[in-house]
Parts: sequence; C-alpha cells; structure tokens
Amino acid sequence: MAATKRAWKLQEFVAHGSNVNCLALGYKSGRVMVTGGEDKKVNMWAVGKPNCIMSLSGHTSPVDCVRFGNAEELVVAGSRSGSLKIWDLEAAKIVRTLTGHKSNIRSLDFHPYGEFVASGSMDTNIKLWDVRRKGCIFTYKGHTDAVNCIRFSPDGRWIASAGEDSSLKMWDLTAGKMIQEFKDHTGPVTGVEFHPNEFLLASGSADRTVKFWDLETFQLVSSTGGESGAVRCIFFHPEGKCLFGGSQDALRVFAWEPGRCLDAFSMGWGKVADISVASTQLIGASFSQTNVSVYIVDLNTVTCSPSRMQRTQMTGPGMVSQPAPSEPVKPPMSASGRRMFITERPPTSSTKKASEMKTEPEEEPAPSNEPEDDSSNVAQIENAEDYREVFQGRAKIERTPPRKLEPFPAPPEDHSKTKPYKQPAKEQRAKQEAPVKPATIVPADRNKPADLNMDEFLPKRPDSAVSADPRRPPAVQEQSEEDVLTGLHKGHQSMCAVLGNRHRSLEIVRALWTSGDIKTSVDSAVGMKDLAVMVDLLNVLILKHSLWTLDLCTVLLPQIQELLASKYEGYCHTACNALKIILRSFSSIIKTNVKAPPMGGVDISREERYKKCKVCHGHLMSIRGLVEKKQSMSGKLGSTFRELQIMLNGLDD
Repeated sequence: MAATKRAWKLQEFVAHGSNVNCLALGYKSGRVMVTGGEDKKVNMWAVGKPNCIMSLSGHTSPVDCVRFGNAEELVVAGSRSGSLKIWDLEAAKIVRTLTGHKSNIRSLDFHPYGEFVASGSMDTNIKLWDVRRKGCIFTYKGHTDAVNCIRFSPDGRWIASAGEDSSLKMWDLTAGKMIQEFKDHTGPVTGVEFHPNEFLLASGSADRTVKFWDLETFQLVSSTGGESGAVRCIFFHPEGKCLFGGSQDALRVFAWEPGRCLDAFSMGWGKVADISVASTQLIGASFSQTNVSVYIVDLNTVTCSPSRMQRTQMTGPGMVSQPAPSEPVKPPMSASGRRMFITERPPTSSTKKASEMKTEPEEEPAPSNEPEDDSSNVAQIENAEDYREVFQGRAKIERTPPRKLEPFPAPPEDHSKTKPYKQPAKEQRAKQEAPVKPATIVPADRNKPADLNMDEFLPKRPDSAVSADPRRPPAVQEQSEEDVLTGLHKGHQSMCAVLGNRHRSLEIVRALWTSGDIKTSVDSAVGMKDLAVMVDLLNVLILKHSLWTLDLCTVLLPQIQELLASKYEGYCHTACNALKIILRSFSSIIKTNVKAPPMGGVDISREERYKKCKVCHGHLMSIRGLVEKKQSMSGKLGSTFRELQIMLNGLDD
C-alpha cells in the first residue's frame, strides 16, 4: 500500500477575470474562502470546489483586503479608495458601506462579540467602526507607515497592529490610546496573532523572525532564529499548542518556551496569503495573477508541543479547582503560569458594550467615489446548490448534531516523481537544541547508510509466499533471474541519481575553482544548498590554510553552523576542523576590530574590514551557543566541542 503525503496541492483555479489582490480563509470551519480582485469584485468559494458560489460587486476601485466574520456569516472588503463594504452572506445582501480612510485598506478584523470592525490602511491610521451606527467611532494614530495587519484580542479589549514601520503596537479600546509599543523587529511586521487562550502575542516579520510577547509584562518571551525567507502569515493552532508560520514555499511549526522550530514542510505555494485549520488538516492558500492555489497539510504528521493541561487542585475526574472562601478570586491561569483571556461574552447589550469603548466626535467622511445608495451593490449567486449548503440555514436550530466535515483525502506518495522533503539544517539544529530528546549522532564509521531501508533494495517476496499458518515456515516462491535483477536495478538507479547530482555539483565548483576565482566557487557551493557538497569543499580548504580570508569566513560560517547541527558525525568533524582554522587565524583580528570600530576620517579599507569582522563575530556568537550545548557529548566529538568552547570564549577576553 502506497504511503500518503504529508502535504499536497488540493486545487488551483481561475478566481477573477483580472489579477487577484487578496484572499482570506474562514477560521471557524476552514472550508470557505473569499477573494478580492483588480476587477473590483469579491468572490466566495468553498474550499475543494472549483466553481464560484457567489460574486459580490459594488466597489468602484480594486479590492485590496477581505476578511470573514467570526461566524462566517459576514464578510468585509476594503478597496483601494479606502472604503469598506460589509455583506451578509446568508441574506446575500449589502449590510453597510463605510468611508473614511484616505488610502488603500491593508488589513481588517471583526470584533469577537460586537458589531464592530477595525481597519488598517496605507494612510497609517487604524479606524474602529460601529456597523450599526454606520460610521467610525475612533481613529488610532501612531504608525508612521502602512498598517499591515490588525487583530482584536480574544476578549475584545485590545487591538494589536503590525506596521510597515517595523513596529508592533497595542491599543486599549476603553482608554482609546496606545498602551505598548514593541520595537524589536528590524523589518516590516507582516502578521500578528493573539494566542487563543493565554496572554501571549506572536508577530512575524520580513526580518525572517517570529517573536512571542508576554501581555502581562509586555516583555519578549522568545524569538526564532532567522528563517530562510520573510514570514508572510502566522496562525495559532486552535488549541494553542503551537504556531504555524507561512513563508515563501515553506511552512514551519514554532514553539515559544523555549523558542524553536518544531517541524518544517517544503510547500509549493509560493507567496502564501492565509492559513487556517479545518479538522485535522491545515489549509493554506496563495494567489498569482488570476489564479488561486490551495494546499493541505496533514496535522497528524506534524510535530507539535505537548498539549498543556489546566492545573487543578483536585485530580479526580470531572473535578474543578475552587479558591478557598477566604481567598480573593484570581484570574484564570494556564498551565504555563500565564494569565488567560476571559472570552465569555459579558452579560450586556451591544449598546452598553459600545459605550465602554472610547469614542470621538463624528467627523465628516473623506470624499469617496462610492455611491450613497446600495442599489449598485449586487450579490450574484453563481451556484445555488453550494450557496444553500454553505451559507444558508446557519441560524436554524438543528435537532441532530452537526455533520462532521471529512478531511480532504491525501493522494498516494509517488516516489518515482517526487523526492521526500529534506528538512533544512536550521530546523535540524533547532530540534537538536530543544530539550525534548537528546540529539542522535550517526557515527562516521558506520557500515551501512543512515536513514536507508536496505530491504527496499532487495527483491520483494510476493504475498502468496506468506504462509497462513505462522508455525510453518513460509513457502518460498522462486523468482526468475530477470525479476531479481530488475528489483536490484531500481535501487541502483536511485542511488546513481543521488551520486550523479552530487558529482555534477562538484564539477561546477571545480570549474570555477580552477579558473582562479575561489570566492565565486564557494558562493556557488553555498547556493546549491547541499551539505554534502559543502563538506567536500571544506575538506579541501582545511588542507590549504593559506586560502582562508575574512571574505570566505563571512560566507562559510553560516554553513559551518549548519554542519555543526547535523546528526552526521563526519559533518560535525569537518565543521569543527574548519572552525578551528578560523579561530586560530582570525580571532584576534575579529576581536580587535569589533572592540575598536573606526572613528572619524575616511578609511574605506578599515571600514570594510570592520564590517566583515562584525559579521563574523555575530556568526561566532551564534555558533558558541550551539557548541556550549554539545560539549557535554561523550567521545572524541565531545572533547572537540569542549576545545572549541574554550577557543570561542577567548573572543570575550
């Protein structure tokens, strides 16, 4: 029986008559999707089905942002002109048109239990809208560039906003002001999400990091290492077990205490736009020109942190901890000791809830091309059957439990056309550093290949040869010589393909090397992203100490760090030997230049040397943390790591 894939492409379809500008998935079911396009339309889709369910028109400029309501009964769309339109999907009609922004809408979100919508714009402002009052009730000002993402907290008290200005801000709705600003990101902040239960905030950035913030102390909890690309979107697991991060053609799974990458998937989704979870599957969607693509990841194959159980004073089944009568009632706490959001809707009317929010005098809305009446806003139902199934009947009281949605079936793994995803070395290093289980080192003197099932290279015994009686030896069915050779040849071809690719890569590096351009040959080897090729190149450089320069160190140190995190003993030994050469040859130069940066005057060569030394020093500090964790290993490799630790400590003298 063929193995099923961990991740696969579910569908690709043409979503609009012109370029798609935005899309969003429904977070309640994970089975609905809305897209906005250059054609000024908002189209509704059921995930897994190729036909549009409903097309909403009425905008007078291209649609740049869309968002579902929490119950997926409403959808809001923001246009390039700065106007918002809110649609009731069950009634298939426009609810409200809101104007006030002076530029493109970049982000939208619905309040968790109120008829309020928040919007972030290119005009740097965040506006809070009361849908019933048909107007803006407050404008939050503080960003100096576009607002890329906004989210309400689960209890509806705060708004978190992520900006193109690299800042992350927290706004209190009751006070109507900013209560905290986080400035640790070094690039535009592209996404922000609240933990579904705990006082924890996550932010993803174009600086390739994901950061976690404690919302009681407003301190940084942890930060992931630089990923391979900018983080485009983030999403907490519905149970809060982990955080999913989507980037260019990759999905990563993060934990925050300590901050590390738990798992990684190589995806073909390009610039992913949104991710959600439906049942036991993660759904990711991206768009390119007029097309939308949907991808599925089987969460049963994903490594997540252990589920956190609530602490109770009594351990019997069904028992809940109660505070002592004399003690004041404390806010609920998670198993990690962090305070939890109270997400139950307060027993007040919407009007009273609105009065708890800070409001400002109504302003004259900015001039807009949107028509005052809603006669031009048309909801055209393209597929009546899917429309009734997906959007109608949500409010009816069902006498039977709701039908559970079946996961999308996974296609069988085709080993002849695809090769399994090789996890990047950075994720391997993160797993080895995590205190979950000790790292496994594959000995260099092993007598068989690692992670290779030798039985796959041997002829398979047919099912008919299996004896029905386990006490009797199975009857051996004779195989022809041709069948045996065919089975062996299949495995031989696979191995030849792997070694052939490696040989071709080394031929390219050798050609550049013999032309006299060593730096270019090293750059080409790094670009191949093949650790085996990098090990072969380093073994040559180790024999020629005179070839090492600061330029080579800046390029090779990140590769050495990846090799040190490898599970292969041979890779680690090569990386250790290369690191020794760097420390013996350049540690004094690096230490001197970092401690005495150029002051005054114009000395280009010294400034360039200082920049290179600073880059090398940063890589060496990262490597030192990894070496410190591995120096407790036994054997020759452990003693080598302890020697390196002493040499690295000399950088601080």
